[in-house]
Amino acid sequence: MSSDSDDGLGFGFYAKLAGLILVIGIGVFIAFVIFSRAIVAWGFLGAFLAIALVLLAFGWLYDRRHPNG
Repeated sequence: MSSDSDDGLGFGFYAKLAGLILVIGIGVFIAFVIFSRAIVAWGFLGAFLAIALVLLAFGWLYDRRHPNG
């Protein structure tokens, strides 16, 4: 019989995973707060236009830095 001692992924993996989930959760919360305040200030369509402009600006900057894909 083979003696295969697999201890699993370990504490470090789960600690990093928990940290990543926490950071993503905080980021989603901040994005939700910004989006909800934009809805209150500019209305539903205005908030979507503002988010679209931010995403388009990010895409344009990313394309300029990576011209060859």
